[in-house]
Amino acid sequence: MTVVIAAGGTGGHLYPAVALAREFLRRDPSTKILFVGTTRGIESKVLAHEEFELALITAKPVMGKRLLEVMQGVISVPMGLWQSLQILRRRQANLVIGVGGYTSPTMLVAAALKGIARVILEPNAYPGLANKVVAPFAQRIFLAFESAAASFDRQKVRVVGTPIRQEFLAQSGQSDASSKKSPPHLLIFGGSQGAMAINSAILDGVASLAERLPGLSITHQTGESDHERVSSAYRTLGIHAEIVPFLYDMPTVLRAADLVVARAGAMTIAELTACGKPAILIPLPTAIYDHQMKNARAMEAAGGATVLPQAHLTGARLSELISSILLDPKRLQTMRNKSWEMRRIDAGEVIVRECYALMGVTYDINRSVGAAGG
Repeated sequence: MTVVIAAGGTGGHLYPAVALAREFLRRDPSTKILFVGTTRGIESKVLAHEEFELALITAKPVMGKRLLEVMQGVISVPMGLWQSLQILRRRQANLVIGVGGYTSPTMLVAAALKGIARVILEPNAYPGLANKVVAPFAQRIFLAFESAAASFDRQKVRVVGTPIRQEFLAQSGQSDASSKKSPPHLLIFGGSQGAMAINSAILDGVASLAERLPGLSITHQTGESDHERVSSAYRTLGIHAEIVPFLYDMPTVLRAADLVVARAGAMTIAELTACGKPAILIPLPTAIYDHQMKNARAMEAAGGATVLPQAHLTGARLSELISSILLDPKRLQTMRNKSWEMRRIDAGEVIVRECYALMGVTYDINRSVGAAGG
Protein backbone atom coordinates (compact mmCIF):
# COMPACT_ATOMS: atom_id res chain seq x y z
CA MET A 1 0.00 0.00 0.00
CA THR A 2 1.21 3.51 -0.83
CA VAL A 3 0.18 6.53 1.22
CA VAL A 4 0.84 10.05 -0.08
CA ILE A 5 0.82 12.82 2.52
CA ALA A 6 0.64 16.47 1.46
CA ALA A 7 2.06 18.46 4.36
CA GLY A 8 4.72 21.03 5.04
CA GLY A 9 5.52 24.66 5.46
CA THR A 10 5.60 24.60 9.27
CA GLY A 11 6.06 22.06 12.01
CA GLY A 12 2.39 22.44 12.89
CA HIS A 13 1.44 20.82 9.60
CA LEU A 14 4.43 18.50 9.27
CA TYR A 15 4.78 16.78 12.63
CA PRO A 16 1.17 15.50 12.87
CA ALA A 17 1.75 14.05 9.40
CA VAL A 18 4.99 12.40 10.53
CA ALA A 19 3.17 10.90 13.51
CA LEU A 20 0.46 9.57 11.21
CA ALA A 21 3.03 8.11 8.81
CA ARG A 22 4.71 6.28 11.67
CA GLU A 23 1.36 4.85 12.78
CA PHE A 24 0.76 3.43 9.28
CA LEU A 25 4.23 1.85 9.40
CA ARG A 26 3.68 0.51 12.90
CA ARG A 27 0.59 -1.32 11.74
CA ASP A 28 2.09 -2.48 8.45
CA PRO A 29 5.85 -2.02 7.93
CA SER A 30 5.48 -2.75 4.21
CA THR A 31 3.49 0.48 3.68
CA LYS A 32 5.20 2.96 1.36
CA ILE A 33 5.03 6.57 2.54
CA LEU A 34 5.64 9.58 0.29
CA PHE A 35 5.45 13.16 1.52
CA VAL A 36 4.67 15.96 -0.92
CA GLY A 37 5.82 19.49 -0.16
CA THR A 38 7.54 22.54 -1.58
CA THR A 39 10.95 24.14 -1.29
CA ARG A 40 9.52 26.96 0.85
CA GLY A 41 8.98 25.17 4.15
CA ILE A 42 10.97 23.08 6.62
CA GLU A 43 9.96 19.74 5.13
CA SER A 44 13.22 19.06 3.29
CA LYS A 45 15.24 19.38 6.50
CA VAL A 46 12.84 17.63 8.85
CA LEU A 47 11.88 14.73 6.58
CA ALA A 48 15.53 13.97 5.81
CA HIS A 49 16.08 13.71 9.56
CA GLU A 50 12.96 11.55 9.96
CA GLU A 51 14.04 9.39 6.98
CA PHE A 52 10.94 9.88 4.86
CA GLU A 53 10.93 10.45 1.11
CA LEU A 54 9.82 13.86 -0.13
CA ALA A 55 8.55 14.86 -3.58
CA LEU A 56 8.34 18.55 -4.46
CA ILE A 57 5.59 20.28 -6.40
CA THR A 58 4.87 23.86 -7.42
CA ALA A 59 2.58 25.56 -4.92
CA LYS A 60 2.54 29.09 -3.52
CA PRO A 61 0.69 30.79 -0.67
CA VAL A 62 -2.36 32.97 -1.22
CA MET A 63 -3.73 34.00 2.18
CA GLY A 64 -2.38 37.24 3.60
CA LYS A 65 -0.38 38.04 0.47
CA ARG A 66 -0.25 41.05 -1.84
CA LEU A 67 -2.16 41.03 -5.13
CA LEU A 68 0.84 40.01 -7.23
CA GLU A 69 1.65 37.13 -4.90
CA VAL A 70 -1.98 36.04 -4.90
CA MET A 71 -1.95 35.99 -8.70
CA GLN A 72 1.26 33.97 -8.71
CA GLY A 73 -0.33 31.54 -6.27
CA VAL A 74 -3.39 31.11 -8.46
CA ILE A 75 -1.26 30.66 -11.59
CA SER A 76 0.75 27.92 -9.87
CA VAL A 77 -2.36 25.76 -9.35
CA PRO A 78 -2.54 24.13 -12.83
CA MET A 79 1.14 23.18 -12.70
CA GLY A 80 0.75 21.83 -9.17
CA LEU A 81 -2.29 19.80 -10.21
CA TRP A 82 -0.45 18.29 -13.19
CA GLN A 83 2.52 17.40 -10.98
CA SER A 84 0.19 15.89 -8.38
CA LEU A 85 -1.51 13.71 -10.99
CA GLN A 86 1.88 12.50 -12.23
CA ILE A 87 3.00 11.59 -8.71
CA LEU A 88 -0.17 9.63 -8.00
CA ARG A 89 0.11 7.77 -11.30
CA ARG A 90 3.79 6.89 -10.90
CA ARG A 91 3.46 5.81 -7.27
CA GLN A 92 0.14 4.01 -7.72
CA ALA A 93 -1.14 5.68 -4.58
CA ASN A 94 -3.90 4.06 -2.53
CA LEU A 95 -4.56 6.94 -0.17
CA VAL A 96 -3.92 10.69 -0.11
CA ILE A 97 -3.88 12.67 3.14
CA GLY A 98 -3.98 16.47 3.12
CA VAL A 99 -2.82 18.31 6.25
CA GLY A 100 -3.32 21.88 5.04
CA GLY A 101 -0.76 24.21 3.57
CA TYR A 102 0.11 24.95 -0.03
CA THR A 103 0.25 21.38 -1.36
CA SER A 104 -2.94 19.90 0.05
CA PRO A 105 -5.49 21.36 -2.40
CA THR A 106 -3.92 20.12 -5.62
CA MET A 107 -3.11 16.69 -4.16
CA LEU A 108 -6.67 16.20 -2.88
CA VAL A 109 -8.20 17.32 -6.18
CA ALA A 110 -5.83 15.06 -8.11
CA ALA A 111 -6.80 12.12 -5.88
CA ALA A 112 -10.49 12.84 -6.48
CA LEU A 113 -9.93 12.94 -10.26
CA LYS A 114 -8.19 9.55 -10.11
CA GLY A 115 -10.72 7.99 -7.72
CA ILE A 116 -8.15 7.51 -4.95
CA ALA A 117 -9.23 7.46 -1.30
CA ARG A 118 -8.60 10.88 0.24
CA VAL A 119 -8.89 12.44 3.67
CA ILE A 120 -8.08 15.70 5.44
CA LEU A 121 -6.42 16.19 8.79
CA GLU A 122 -7.13 19.60 10.37
CA PRO A 123 -5.12 20.08 13.58
CA ASN A 124 -6.27 23.61 14.48
CA ALA A 125 -9.24 24.85 16.48
CA TYR A 126 -10.12 27.05 13.50
CA PRO A 127 -9.47 25.43 10.11
CA GLY A 128 -7.25 26.99 7.49
CA LEU A 129 -8.42 28.09 4.05
CA ALA A 130 -6.71 25.24 2.20
CA ASN A 131 -8.63 22.56 4.08
CA LYS A 132 -11.94 24.44 3.85
CA VAL A 133 -11.58 24.91 0.09
CA VAL A 134 -10.67 21.31 -0.61
CA ALA A 135 -13.12 19.75 1.88
CA PRO A 136 -15.78 18.91 -0.76
CA PHE A 137 -13.24 16.60 -2.41
CA ALA A 138 -12.40 14.73 0.81
CA GLN A 139 -14.19 11.62 1.99
CA ARG A 140 -13.24 11.95 5.66
CA ILE A 141 -12.21 15.00 7.67
CA PHE A 142 -10.31 14.35 10.88
CA LEU A 143 -10.32 17.19 13.41
CA ALA A 144 -8.36 17.88 16.57
CA PHE A 145 -10.99 20.26 17.99
CA GLU A 146 -14.76 20.05 18.04
CA SER A 147 -14.88 23.80 17.37
CA ALA A 148 -13.63 23.23 13.82
CA ALA A 149 -16.55 20.97 12.89
CA ALA A 150 -18.86 23.84 11.91
CA SER A 151 -16.70 24.56 8.85
CA PHE A 152 -17.26 21.12 7.29
CA ASP A 153 -19.89 18.61 6.24
CA ARG A 154 -20.72 16.99 9.57
CA GLN A 155 -21.24 13.58 7.97
CA LYS A 156 -17.57 13.49 6.95
CA VAL A 157 -16.19 14.76 10.26
CA ARG A 158 -14.45 12.72 12.93
CA VAL A 159 -13.11 14.59 15.98
CA VAL A 160 -10.09 12.52 17.01
CA GLY A 161 -7.39 14.86 18.36
CA THR A 162 -3.95 15.46 16.85
CA PRO A 163 -1.66 12.54 15.96
CA ILE A 164 1.53 12.65 17.99
CA ARG A 165 4.71 10.65 17.72
CA GLN A 166 4.95 7.55 19.92
CA GLU A 167 8.15 8.92 21.46
CA PHE A 168 6.05 11.39 23.44
CA LEU A 169 4.28 8.47 25.09
CA ALA A 170 7.41 6.49 25.98
CA GLN A 171 7.29 7.27 29.68
CA SER A 172 6.12 5.43 32.74
CA GLY A 173 4.41 8.18 34.71
CA GLN A 174 2.45 11.35 34.19
CA SER A 175 5.53 13.46 33.69
CA ASP A 176 9.25 12.87 33.90
CA ALA A 177 9.52 16.22 35.65
CA SER A 178 6.65 15.65 38.08
CA SER A 179 8.78 13.81 40.62
CA LYS A 180 11.99 15.70 39.91
CA LYS A 181 13.58 17.84 42.60
CA SER A 182 14.95 21.34 42.12
CA PRO A 183 16.35 23.15 40.27
CA PRO A 184 13.45 23.53 37.85
CA HIS A 185 13.93 23.31 34.09
CA LEU A 186 12.39 25.85 31.71
CA LEU A 187 11.85 25.10 28.02
CA ILE A 188 11.35 27.98 25.60
CA PHE A 189 10.46 27.49 21.96
CA GLY A 190 8.67 29.55 19.37
CA GLY A 191 7.64 26.94 16.84
CA SER A 192 9.70 25.39 14.08
CA GLN A 193 11.04 28.76 12.91
CA GLY A 194 11.48 30.31 16.34
CA ALA A 195 9.85 33.53 17.55
CA MET A 196 11.87 36.73 17.76
CA ALA A 197 9.33 38.42 20.05
CA ILE A 198 9.57 35.59 22.59
CA ASN A 199 13.37 35.49 22.26
CA SER A 200 13.63 39.21 22.93
CA ALA A 201 11.29 39.12 25.92
CA ILE A 202 13.24 36.26 27.48
CA LEU A 203 16.51 38.13 27.01
CA ASP A 204 15.01 41.24 28.60
CA GLY A 205 13.83 39.32 31.64
CA VAL A 206 16.25 36.42 32.06
CA ALA A 207 18.60 38.27 34.42
CA SER A 208 15.83 38.97 36.93
CA LEU A 209 14.51 35.45 36.40
CA ALA A 210 17.90 34.01 37.33
CA GLU A 211 17.90 36.11 40.52
CA ARG A 212 14.46 34.86 41.54
CA LEU A 213 15.22 31.24 40.66
CA PRO A 214 18.90 30.48 41.37
CA GLY A 215 20.00 27.33 39.58
CA LEU A 216 17.18 27.48 37.01
CA SER A 217 18.17 25.50 33.94
CA ILE A 218 17.00 26.64 30.52
CA THR A 219 16.68 25.09 27.07
CA HIS A 220 15.93 27.78 24.50
CA GLN A 221 15.09 27.02 20.88
CA THR A 222 15.62 30.21 18.91
CA GLY A 223 15.02 29.46 15.24
CA GLU A 224 17.84 29.54 12.70
CA SER A 225 17.72 33.26 11.97
CA ASP A 226 17.91 34.42 15.60
CA HIS A 227 20.31 31.85 17.02
CA GLU A 228 23.48 33.94 16.98
CA ARG A 229 21.83 37.02 18.50
CA VAL A 230 20.28 35.05 21.35
CA SER A 231 23.43 33.01 22.02
CA SER A 232 25.52 36.16 22.16
CA ALA A 233 23.10 37.85 24.56
CA TYR A 234 23.17 34.92 27.00
CA ARG A 235 26.97 34.97 26.93
CA THR A 236 27.01 38.72 27.60
CA LEU A 237 24.65 38.26 30.54
CA GLY A 238 26.77 35.44 31.89
CA ILE A 239 23.79 33.06 32.02
CA HIS A 240 24.32 29.45 31.05
CA ALA A 241 21.61 27.86 28.92
CA GLU A 242 21.28 25.26 26.20
CA ILE A 243 20.56 27.38 23.12
CA VAL A 244 19.69 25.60 19.89
CA PRO A 245 18.27 26.75 16.54
CA PHE A 246 15.96 23.73 16.16
CA LEU A 247 14.76 20.87 18.35
CA TYR A 248 14.69 17.54 16.53
CA ASP A 249 14.26 15.44 19.68
CA MET A 250 11.31 17.31 21.11
CA PRO A 251 9.97 14.30 23.08
CA THR A 252 13.09 14.04 25.24
CA VAL A 253 13.42 17.80 25.71
CA LEU A 254 9.75 18.30 26.52
CA ARG A 255 9.57 15.49 29.05
CA ALA A 256 12.49 17.05 30.96
CA ALA A 257 10.75 20.43 31.34
CA ASP A 258 8.89 21.68 34.41
CA LEU A 259 7.37 24.64 32.58
CA VAL A 260 7.17 25.53 28.90
CA VAL A 261 7.01 28.93 27.20
CA ALA A 262 5.75 28.47 23.65
CA ARG A 263 3.55 29.56 20.79
CA ALA A 264 0.17 27.83 20.56
CA GLY A 265 0.11 25.81 17.38
CA ALA A 266 -2.11 22.73 17.45
CA MET A 267 0.88 20.40 17.43
CA THR A 268 2.38 22.22 20.40
CA ILE A 269 -0.87 21.88 22.38
CA ALA A 270 -1.09 18.17 21.55
CA GLU A 271 2.49 17.49 22.58
CA LEU A 272 2.24 19.54 25.78
CA THR A 273 -0.87 17.71 26.91
CA ALA A 274 0.49 14.30 25.90
CA CYS A 275 3.32 14.88 28.38
CA GLY A 276 1.18 16.69 30.95
CA LYS A 277 3.20 19.90 30.78
CA PRO A 278 2.07 23.26 32.15
CA ALA A 279 2.69 26.15 29.80
CA ILE A 280 2.75 29.87 29.26
CA LEU A 281 1.33 30.26 25.77
CA ILE A 282 2.08 33.30 23.61
CA PRO A 283 -0.04 32.87 20.47
CA LEU A 284 1.31 34.10 17.16
CA PRO A 285 -0.76 37.27 16.58
CA THR A 286 -0.47 37.05 12.79
CA ALA A 287 -1.77 33.48 12.57
CA ILE A 288 -4.55 33.30 10.00
CA TYR A 289 -8.03 33.45 11.62
CA ASP A 290 -6.22 33.91 14.96
CA HIS A 291 -6.29 30.12 15.31
CA GLN A 292 -3.37 30.04 17.76
CA MET A 293 -5.26 32.20 20.23
CA LYS A 294 -8.22 29.83 19.96
CA ASN A 295 -5.90 26.86 20.58
CA ALA A 296 -4.33 28.62 23.56
CA ARG A 297 -7.62 29.65 25.13
CA ALA A 298 -8.83 26.05 24.94
CA MET A 299 -5.85 24.86 27.01
CA GLU A 300 -6.15 27.81 29.39
CA ALA A 301 -9.85 27.09 29.95
CA ALA A 302 -8.94 23.51 30.84
CA GLY A 303 -6.48 24.82 33.44
CA GLY A 304 -3.24 23.59 31.87
CA ALA A 305 -1.89 26.89 30.60
CA THR A 306 -1.76 30.63 31.07
CA VAL A 307 -2.14 32.80 27.97
CA LEU A 308 0.04 35.87 27.55
CA PRO A 309 -0.97 37.78 24.41
CA GLN A 310 1.99 39.13 22.48
CA ALA A 311 0.55 42.65 22.75
CA HIS A 312 1.15 42.41 26.51
CA LEU A 313 4.51 40.64 26.26
CA THR A 314 7.44 42.27 28.02
CA GLY A 315 10.54 40.86 29.61
CA ALA A 316 9.39 41.92 33.07
CA ARG A 317 5.88 40.44 32.62
CA LEU A 318 7.16 37.15 31.26
CA SER A 319 9.84 36.84 33.95
CA GLU A 320 7.27 37.52 36.67
CA LEU A 321 4.84 34.98 35.25
CA ILE A 322 7.47 32.25 34.92
CA SER A 323 8.76 32.74 38.44
CA SER A 324 5.28 32.97 39.97
CA ILE A 325 4.38 29.55 38.53
CA LEU A 326 7.68 27.82 39.27
CA LEU A 327 7.76 29.16 42.84
CA ASP A 328 4.24 27.88 43.54
CA PRO A 329 4.41 24.06 43.65
CA LYS A 330 0.67 23.69 44.19
CA ARG A 331 -0.17 25.84 41.16
CA LEU A 332 2.42 24.04 39.06
CA GLN A 333 1.04 20.64 40.00
CA THR A 334 -2.54 21.71 39.32
CA MET A 335 -1.58 22.98 35.86
CA ARG A 336 0.32 19.75 35.22
CA ASN A 337 -2.71 17.67 36.19
CA LYS A 338 -5.08 19.72 34.02
CA SER A 339 -2.74 19.52 31.04
CA TRP A 340 -2.56 15.75 31.50
CA GLU A 341 -6.35 15.49 31.57
CA MET A 342 -6.53 17.11 28.10
CA ARG A 343 -4.30 14.52 26.46
CA ARG A 344 -5.56 12.48 23.53
CA ILE A 345 -3.09 9.84 22.49
CA ASP A 346 -5.07 7.59 20.15
CA ALA A 347 -5.67 9.99 17.25
CA GLY A 348 -3.17 8.32 14.92
CA GLU A 349 -4.58 4.88 15.60
CA VAL A 350 -8.17 6.03 15.03
CA ILE A 351 -7.29 7.81 11.78
CA VAL A 352 -5.38 4.84 10.37
CA ARG A 353 -8.20 2.48 11.23
CA GLU A 354 -10.74 4.76 9.52
CA CYS A 355 -8.51 5.09 6.47
CA TYR A 356 -8.30 1.31 6.11
CA ALA A 357 -12.09 1.12 6.30
CA LEU A 358 -12.44 3.88 3.72
CA MET A 359 -10.24 1.93 1.30
CA GLY A 360 -12.21 -1.24 1.90
CA VAL A 361 -9.19 -2.85 3.51
CA THR A 362 -9.02 -4.93 6.66
CA TYR A 363 -6.03 -5.18 8.90
CA ASP A 364 -5.23 -8.12 11.13
CA ILE A 365 -2.30 -7.20 13.33
CA ASN A 366 -1.24 -10.86 13.38
CA ARG A 367 -1.33 -11.18 9.61
CA SER A 368 -1.21 -8.61 6.83
CA VAL A 369 -3.23 -5.99 5.05
CA GLY A 370 -5.65 -7.28 2.47
CA ALA A 371 -8.94 -6.64 0.73
CA ALA A 372 -11.99 -6.81 2.95
CA GLY A 373 -13.48 -10.26 2.89
CA GLY A 374 -10.36 -11.65 1.21
